[in-house]
Amino acid sequence: QYIADNNLTAIATGTGLYYVIDAPGNGIQPNSQSTVTVAYKGYLTNGSVFDESTIAGISFSLTSVIRGWQEGIPYFKEGGSGILLIPSALGYGGQATSGIPANSVLVFEVELIDVL
Repeated sequence: QYIADNNLTAIATGTGLYYVIDAPGNGIQPNSQSTVTVAYKGYLTNGSVFDESTIAGISFSLTSVIRGWQEGIPYFKEGGSGILLIPSALGYGGQATSGIPANSVLVFEVELIDVL
């Protein structure tokens, strides 16, 4: 419903994850084991922001983040940006955490700055 309400052209992956590529990027494409630097803003479908990086981004291994990021970030190349729509099963599931209610769909605006 969020996709329709916001007129997004989202691609379904088959796992419940949807992604939108605003800019494909032209650098290295990471895999689910890569260490990356990503600038992001995370919010709920009601627009409530629960987390946001600085414009410089944050570096981390994709093995240490939620499954939606492990699957979604590799759809972008360095310099790419877009949106990840992550179902609760690929996010935090039935566990409430850091201002995120249980069973929440997560929306992330992401920019893949670097693949390390």
